[in-house]
Amino acid sequence: MTRAFLLSGLAALSLAACQSAAEPDRVSRQQVSPAAAGTPGAAPPGADPGTCWTRQTLPAVIETVTRHRLVEAAKTAPDGRVLTPARYRTERRQHIVEERRAIRFQTPCPNQVDREFIASLQRALATRGLYRGEVSGRYDTATRLSVRSYQAEMGLESGVLSLKAARTLGLVPYPRPQAEN
Repeated sequence: MTRAFLLSGLAALSLAACQSAAEPDRVSRQQVSPAAAGTPGAAPPGADPGTCWTRQTLPAVIETVTRHRLVEAAKTAPDGRVLTPARYRTERRQHIVEERRAIRFQTPCPNQVDREFIASLQRALATRGLYRGEVSGRYDTATRLSVRSYQAEMGLESGVLSLKAARTLGLVPYPRPQAEN
């Protein structure tokens, strides 16, 4: 009984390790329904019903500065030989360059994103020289990194495809302007 419990615990830990390695970005997704329009989550307040949003937490950027401070100068003989070498102390200091932050952006809805959509995404990124993998129709690591590179040019550091990027790639149509009466 105890051995089975330990084995199931180890299996759960190994699965958790696999999941965190496979999904490097912390992402939550939400499709806005009329009933859930005011609930907290990925969608911002007042989001249109039927739209899909992603909320992603970007990690803080931390810089480590390393300095070597002279503790004791080198002692030399009159002929220039080093009698005792200089001694230094290493000091490390970290500071936050950019705070951790959460971002929200609109995404294509899950009912739009199928294998053919992802294959089209891979082809569009390959045409721009950003994707070099096989056109598989799977949103794999190579696709995620290519999407991140493409969106970085637009100011969005995410491997999750935004609706804006999908539109500029020609994968999702722009909305029609509403005629004024």
